[in-house]
Amino acid sequence: SQVLVEEKSSVRILTLNRPKQLNALCFNMISRLFQLFLAYEEDPSVKLVILKGQGRAFCAGGDVPPVVNNMVQGKWRLGADFFRDQYTLNYVMATYSKAQVSILNGIVMGAGAGASIHGRFRIATENTVFAMPETALGLFPDVGASYFLSRLPGFFGEYVGLTGARLDGAEMLACGLATHFVPSSRLTALEADLCKVGTSDPSFVSTILDAYTQHPHLKQKSLYHRLDVIDRCFSRRTVEEIISALEREATQEPDDWILTTIRALKKSSPSSLKISLRSIREGRLQGVGQCLIREYKMVCHVMKGDLSKDLVEGCRAILIDKDRNPKWNPKRLEDMKDNIVDQYFERVEEEERWEDLKLSPRNNLRASKIAAKL
Repeated sequence: SQVLVEEKSSVRILTLNRPKQLNALCFNMISRLFQLFLAYEEDPSVKLVILKGQGRAFCAGGDVPPVVNNMVQGKWRLGADFFRDQYTLNYVMATYSKAQVSILNGIVMGAGAGASIHGRFRIATENTVFAMPETALGLFPDVGASYFLSRLPGFFGEYVGLTGARLDGAEMLACGLATHFVPSSRLTALEADLCKVGTSDPSFVSTILDAYTQHPHLKQKSLYHRLDVIDRCFSRRTVEEIISALEREATQEPDDWILTTIRALKKSSPSSLKISLRSIREGRLQGVGQCLIREYKMVCHVMKGDLSKDLVEGCRAILIDKDRNPKWNPKRLEDMKDNIVDQYFERVEEEERWEDLKLSPRNNLRASKIAAKL
């Protein structure tokens, strides 16, 4: 089974089980998680859901190659179904009435972030590696990332979303993406204690997690120590202005980190960078449901390929041929005009009827723990 289920008293432990694929979420896994989460919410005997991954990843993202394959064959609507189900699952997790504890003991990227960050409790360890690397693939940080990235301190969300920068567990805790940090050697004992929870009151879960959590020191070269420079540069209105601001910083004080950041931006898809920045900025003023509905419009435009075929090219360069030399179109940021960016945020015009993402009303629209932390 691609999702293992353990029943321990009033707790359900779900383990993503595609270790060779770093637990990349495929259509069947998303459907199964959706079914289980809804069933547990209705079952009064279930008080807590624990989500974790088998092997060295929690979840390294969505299973993108089949989606791209459908795009190439002109079947982009099959990909749209994949994203619709995924975003609906993200919404259920964001509005879940029972506590979800995600154990992020390994790689957490893309769809893995969507399956965990929206939940109430996120446990990082010394093995955690977090990133939203979509702009290097010709996509954009989705799965509700425009909601949770926009709520990070200052303009750290723009930095993480545009550059695909990797964060460790200590950095995740510092910025609010993780709620707790627990050494991996203590996870087995923590899980055993969590399985004794007999109530759906999250304060009991919180008390157990607090007893295990540590406050690790940020490394000397941590990105989080660069918040002042990040805020100065990534608060700019456009991607071009962000890069110019970084280049000015680099001339004043030569710094490998700034040069790496500039390189990452210049290597990414210009169309992805432009729509990502706007998406995160809009996310600041929207609820999680609004963000997911807007991101669904955006991802359908990406898959339809009328405005740009960068996702197909990015997957070729990064995942298939692995030459890491994508040929983006448009090639330059200045060729990605505002009127093209605007089109990603509009309804998809199709001869066959196309529908927006429909999210059923949910009772538990709690404030995000990310927002509450700040």
